[in-house]
Amino acid sequence: MITEVKICGITNLEDAETAMLAGADAIGFIFYPQSPRYVTPDRAREISGKLAERICRVGVFVDHDPREVRRIVQFCDLDSIQLHGNESPDYCRVFSPSALIKAMSIQKEEDLALLKDYPVRAILAEAHDPVRRGGTGKTCDWNLARRAGERHRLILSGGLNPQNILPAMEAVRPLAVDVGSGVEARPGKKDPEKIKELMAAVKSFGNPRKSSSGEKIFPKIEPP
Repeated sequence: MITEVKICGITNLEDAETAMLAGADAIGFIFYPQSPRYVTPDRAREISGKLAERICRVGVFVDHDPREVRRIVQFCDLDSIQLHGNESPDYCRVFSPSALIKAMSIQKEEDLALLKDYPVRAILAEAHDPVRRGGTGKTCDWNLARRAGERHRLILSGGLNPQNILPAMEAVRPLAVDVGSGVEARPGKKDPEKIKELMAAVKSFGNPRKSSSGEKIFPKIEPP
């Protein structure tokens, strides 16, 4: 089993195609206007519609109104929802857990106990930043992330790049990794060589830890 990879912060068709051809399992569209990787729903739909093959499309949201999330998911034909704000467990229950990812900053031991309250497909461990939501280039606490992954389906994020992806995977053994700024030429524009280098490293590692259900974190849902 190979560790799954999501390339996040896609803003153009070229980067989406590069990620897909390199073997990524998912691409992420960020619908948070304050992000330098923000993409409008119209643009995300355009990119998605021009891809030659199906790849898991993930929408990233930060404290959006649930009705707006539903509208964008349907409009852009997204497969999964990734929540990066202060969304509560009750907020998460509005959506199907099979298509939901909750980003969490696991900073201390006590935070691990809170994860069980979230009805989601997977927990994404990210670095803490009081202002920015993702794309900070900071790494999270790999020790706490590994412990979270022992109890939950885990996606590792936060400052991952071709240089540190192997030690990060060795330390945490996540089912999936989420990479954005670490494979960029500049905010919002990916570097094809960095994507290829990172994907090669991930494929060389594999992943001895398997999901208890055997299901992928980022399923590709074929349209009817």
